[in-house]
Amino acid sequence: MTPKRIGVFDSGVGGLSVLKNLLETKKFQEIIYYGDTARVPYGTRSREVIANCSLEALGFFKKFDLDLLVVACNTVSAYGLEAMQKNANYPVVGVIEPGVLALQNKISNPQAKILILGTKATITSNLYQELLNYKGYKNLEAKATSLFVPLVEEGVFSGKLLGECMDYYFKDLQKPEAIILGCTHFPLIKEAISNYFNNEPLLIHSGEAIVEYLEKFYILENAKQQTKISFFASDSVEKVEKTAKLWLKY
Repeated sequence: MTPKRIGVFDSGVGGLSVLKNLLETKKFQEIIYYGDTARVPYGTRSREVIANCSLEALGFFKKFDLDLLVVACNTVSAYGLEAMQKNANYPVVGVIEPGVLALQNKISNPQAKILILGTKATITSNLYQELLNYKGYKNLEAKATSLFVPLVEEGVFSGKLLGECMDYYFKDLQKPEAIILGCTHFPLIKEAISNYFNNEPLLIHSGEAIVEYLEKFYILENAKQQTKISFFASDSVEKVEKTAKLWLKY
Protein backbone atom coordinates (compact mmCIF):
# COMPACT_ATOMS: atom_id res chain seq x y z
CA MET A 1 0.00 0.00 0.00
CA THR A 2 1.19 3.51 -0.88
CA PRO A 3 -0.48 6.17 1.31
CA LYS A 4 -0.84 9.52 -0.45
CA ARG A 5 -3.45 11.38 1.61
CA ILE A 6 -3.11 10.84 5.35
CA GLY A 7 -4.63 12.24 8.49
CA VAL A 8 -2.87 13.20 11.71
CA PHE A 9 -4.90 13.30 14.92
CA ASP A 10 -3.84 14.68 18.28
CA SER A 11 -5.50 16.02 21.40
CA GLY A 12 -4.05 19.47 20.69
CA VAL A 13 -0.96 21.02 19.09
CA GLY A 14 1.47 18.31 20.22
CA GLY A 15 0.90 16.27 17.08
CA LEU A 16 2.59 19.03 15.10
CA SER A 17 5.86 17.43 16.22
CA VAL A 18 4.80 14.30 14.31
CA LEU A 19 3.53 16.34 11.36
CA LYS A 20 6.93 18.01 11.11
CA ASN A 21 8.70 14.69 10.57
CA LEU A 22 6.05 13.47 8.14
CA LEU A 23 6.43 16.63 6.07
CA GLU A 24 10.20 16.28 5.99
CA THR A 25 9.90 12.93 4.21
CA LYS A 26 8.25 14.68 1.22
CA LYS A 27 6.31 11.44 0.62
CA PHE A 28 2.70 12.58 0.96
CA GLN A 29 0.48 14.56 -1.38
CA GLU A 30 -1.83 15.80 1.34
CA ILE A 31 -1.98 15.76 5.14
CA ILE A 32 -5.08 16.70 7.15
CA TYR A 33 -4.32 17.66 10.75
CA TYR A 34 -7.01 17.63 13.43
CA GLY A 35 -6.46 18.70 17.04
CA ASP A 36 -9.16 18.21 19.66
CA THR A 37 -8.19 21.49 21.32
CA ALA A 38 -11.57 21.87 23.02
CA ARG A 39 -10.81 18.89 25.26
CA VAL A 40 -7.02 18.91 25.61
CA PRO A 41 -5.39 17.46 27.67
CA TYR A 42 -6.52 13.87 27.27
CA GLY A 43 -3.96 12.55 29.73
CA THR A 44 -6.02 13.25 32.85
CA ARG A 45 -9.25 11.71 31.52
CA SER A 46 -10.71 8.25 32.01
CA ARG A 47 -10.24 5.35 29.61
CA GLU A 48 -13.89 5.57 28.54
CA VAL A 49 -13.76 9.30 27.80
CA ILE A 50 -10.53 8.93 25.84
CA ALA A 51 -12.02 6.11 23.75
CA ASN A 52 -15.16 8.14 23.04
CA CYS A 53 -13.13 11.20 22.03
CA SER A 54 -11.06 9.00 19.75
CA LEU A 55 -14.12 7.66 17.93
CA GLU A 56 -15.52 11.17 17.56
CA ALA A 57 -12.25 12.22 15.95
CA LEU A 58 -12.49 9.25 13.60
CA GLY A 59 -15.92 10.53 12.65
CA PHE A 60 -14.41 13.91 11.77
CA PHE A 61 -12.10 12.26 9.24
CA LYS A 62 -14.99 10.53 7.44
CA LYS A 63 -15.39 13.55 5.17
CA PHE A 64 -11.88 12.94 3.76
CA ASP A 65 -10.85 10.05 1.55
CA LEU A 66 -7.86 9.02 3.65
CA ASP A 67 -5.39 6.29 2.83
CA LEU A 68 -4.08 6.14 6.41
CA LEU A 69 -4.51 7.87 9.76
CA VAL A 70 -1.66 8.54 12.18
CA VAL A 71 -2.78 8.83 15.79
CA ALA A 72 -0.15 11.28 16.99
CA CYS A 73 -1.22 11.00 20.61
CA ASN A 74 0.28 8.48 23.00
CA THR A 75 -2.75 8.59 25.29
CA VAL A 76 -5.11 7.75 22.43
CA SER A 77 -2.65 5.12 21.21
CA ALA A 78 -2.93 3.53 24.64
CA TYR A 79 -6.69 3.69 25.13
CA GLY A 80 -8.44 4.44 21.84
CA LEU A 81 -6.40 2.90 19.03
CA GLU A 82 -8.05 -0.52 18.97
CA ALA A 83 -11.55 0.95 18.76
CA MET A 84 -10.47 3.32 15.98
CA GLN A 85 -8.90 0.47 14.02
CA LYS A 86 -12.09 -1.60 14.29
CA ASN A 87 -14.24 1.28 13.01
CA ALA A 88 -12.04 2.60 10.19
CA ASN A 89 -11.89 1.33 6.60
CA TYR A 90 -8.22 2.33 6.29
CA PRO A 91 -5.14 1.67 8.46
CA VAL A 92 -4.91 3.57 11.76
CA VAL A 93 -1.40 3.68 13.20
CA GLY A 94 -0.52 4.69 16.77
CA VAL A 95 2.80 5.92 18.12
CA ILE A 96 3.63 3.64 21.05
CA GLU A 97 4.75 0.55 19.12
CA PRO A 98 6.82 2.68 16.67
CA GLY A 99 8.45 4.39 19.65
CA VAL A 100 9.50 1.08 21.15
CA LEU A 101 10.83 -0.15 17.78
CA ALA A 102 12.79 3.08 17.35
CA LEU A 103 14.45 2.62 20.73
CA GLN A 104 15.21 -1.01 19.95
CA ASN A 105 16.98 0.09 16.75
CA LYS A 106 19.23 2.45 18.71
CA ILE A 107 19.74 0.86 22.14
CA SER A 108 20.77 -2.80 22.15
CA ASN A 109 21.88 -3.06 25.80
CA PRO A 110 18.95 -4.56 27.80
CA GLN A 111 20.41 -3.08 31.00
CA ALA A 112 20.39 0.49 29.67
CA LYS A 113 18.64 2.97 31.95
CA ILE A 114 15.52 4.11 30.08
CA LEU A 115 13.26 6.92 31.26
CA ILE A 116 9.70 7.01 29.89
CA LEU A 117 7.89 10.34 30.05
CA GLY A 118 4.19 10.72 29.33
CA THR A 119 0.82 11.86 30.56
CA LYS A 120 -0.71 10.23 33.61
CA ALA A 121 -2.98 8.12 31.39
CA THR A 122 -0.15 6.91 29.15
CA ILE A 123 2.10 5.99 32.06
CA THR A 124 -0.75 4.30 33.95
CA SER A 125 -1.60 2.20 30.88
CA ASN A 126 1.82 0.49 31.26
CA LEU A 127 1.95 -0.13 27.50
CA TYR A 128 5.43 1.28 27.05
CA GLN A 129 6.69 -0.64 30.06
CA GLU A 130 5.11 -3.92 28.93
CA LEU A 131 6.38 -3.65 25.36
CA LEU A 132 9.88 -2.72 26.50
CA ASN A 133 9.92 -5.57 29.01
CA TYR A 134 8.83 -7.93 26.24
CA LYS A 135 11.77 -6.70 24.17
CA GLY A 136 14.11 -7.48 27.09
CA TYR A 137 14.60 -4.03 28.64
CA LYS A 138 14.43 -4.21 32.40
CA ASN A 139 15.98 -1.01 33.77
CA LEU A 140 12.95 1.22 33.24
CA GLU A 141 11.60 4.25 35.02
CA ALA A 142 8.28 5.77 33.98
CA LYS A 143 7.21 9.22 35.08
CA ALA A 144 4.00 11.12 34.43
CA THR A 145 4.92 14.68 33.47
CA SER A 146 1.47 15.97 32.59
CA LEU A 147 2.23 19.63 33.40
CA PHE A 148 4.35 19.82 30.26
CA VAL A 149 1.22 19.54 28.12
CA PRO A 150 -0.49 22.83 29.12
CA LEU A 151 2.87 24.60 28.96
CA VAL A 152 3.35 23.52 25.36
CA GLU A 153 -0.26 24.38 24.54
CA GLU A 154 0.50 27.88 25.84
CA GLY A 155 3.61 28.13 23.67
CA VAL A 156 6.08 27.85 26.56
CA PHE A 157 9.02 26.01 24.98
CA SER A 158 11.82 27.39 27.18
CA GLY A 159 12.50 29.72 30.09
CA LYS A 160 12.18 29.85 33.86
CA LEU A 161 8.68 28.39 34.16
CA LEU A 162 9.57 25.31 32.11
CA GLY A 163 12.87 25.01 33.99
CA GLU A 164 11.10 24.96 37.35
CA CYS A 165 8.68 22.35 36.04
CA MET A 166 11.51 20.12 34.84
CA ASP A 167 13.26 20.51 38.18
CA TYR A 168 10.06 19.46 39.93
CA TYR A 169 9.92 16.26 37.89
CA PHE A 170 13.58 15.44 37.32
CA LYS A 171 15.64 16.61 40.29
CA ASP A 172 15.69 13.22 42.05
CA LEU A 173 16.15 11.06 38.93
CA GLN A 174 19.28 9.22 37.94
CA LYS A 175 20.56 10.27 34.55
CA PRO A 176 19.14 7.89 31.92
CA GLU A 177 20.84 6.56 28.81
CA ALA A 178 17.70 7.13 26.77
CA ILE A 179 14.47 9.08 27.23
CA ILE A 180 11.25 8.14 25.47
CA LEU A 181 9.21 11.29 24.93
CA GLY A 182 5.92 9.45 25.30
CA CYS A 183 3.72 12.42 24.47
CA THR A 184 3.73 14.26 21.17
CA HIS A 185 3.79 17.58 23.02
CA PHE A 186 7.19 16.79 24.50
CA PRO A 187 9.33 17.02 21.32
CA LEU A 188 8.41 20.71 21.26
CA ILE A 189 10.49 21.05 24.43
CA LYS A 190 13.08 18.37 23.63
CA GLU A 191 15.97 20.84 23.60
CA ALA A 192 15.12 21.96 27.12
CA ILE A 193 14.79 18.35 28.34
CA SER A 194 18.05 17.38 26.71
CA ASN A 195 19.84 20.40 28.20
CA TYR A 196 18.58 19.47 31.66
CA PHE A 197 20.44 16.16 31.39
CA ASN A 198 23.56 17.81 29.89
CA ASN A 199 22.61 16.66 26.37
CA GLU A 200 23.74 13.12 27.19
CA PRO A 201 20.67 10.84 26.92
CA LEU A 202 19.36 9.67 23.56
CA LEU A 203 15.89 11.11 22.98
CA ILE A 204 13.26 9.00 21.21
CA HIS A 205 10.17 10.82 20.03
CA SER A 206 7.04 9.89 18.13
CA GLY A 207 7.70 11.88 14.97
CA GLU A 208 10.95 10.17 14.09
CA ALA A 209 9.59 6.83 15.26
CA ILE A 210 6.44 6.95 13.14
CA VAL A 211 8.44 7.78 10.02
CA GLU A 212 10.69 4.76 10.63
CA TYR A 213 7.58 2.61 11.13
CA LEU A 214 5.81 3.80 7.98
CA GLU A 215 8.93 3.33 5.89
CA LYS A 216 9.19 -0.25 7.18
CA PHE A 217 5.58 -1.34 6.68
CA TYR A 218 4.30 0.81 3.80
CA ILE A 219 5.51 1.81 0.35
CA LEU A 220 6.27 5.53 0.43
CA GLU A 221 6.83 7.32 -2.86
CA ASN A 222 8.18 10.81 -3.44
CA ALA A 223 5.42 13.39 -3.76
CA LYS A 224 5.26 15.12 -7.13
CA GLN A 225 4.62 18.50 -5.53
CA GLN A 226 4.75 20.23 -2.15
CA THR A 227 2.55 18.53 0.41
CA LYS A 228 -0.81 20.23 0.89
CA ILE A 229 -1.62 20.77 4.57
CA SER A 230 -5.04 21.50 6.08
CA PHE A 231 -5.49 22.36 9.75
CA PHE A 232 -8.67 21.70 11.74
CA ALA A 233 -9.48 21.86 15.43
CA SER A 234 -12.48 21.39 17.70
CA ASP A 235 -11.75 24.88 19.11
CA SER A 236 -9.47 27.79 18.14
CA VAL A 237 -7.95 26.47 14.93
CA GLU A 238 -6.06 29.78 14.81
CA LYS A 239 -4.01 28.61 17.80
CA VAL A 240 -3.02 25.44 15.95
CA GLU A 241 -2.08 27.41 12.85
CA LYS A 242 -0.04 29.89 14.91
CA THR A 243 1.94 27.09 16.57
CA ALA A 244 2.35 25.38 13.19
CA LYS A 245 3.92 28.52 11.72
CA LEU A 246 6.31 28.72 14.66
CA TRP A 247 7.22 25.03 14.83
CA LEU A 248 7.01 24.01 11.19
CA LYS A 249 8.14 27.32 9.68
CA TYR A 250 5.00 26.86 7.60
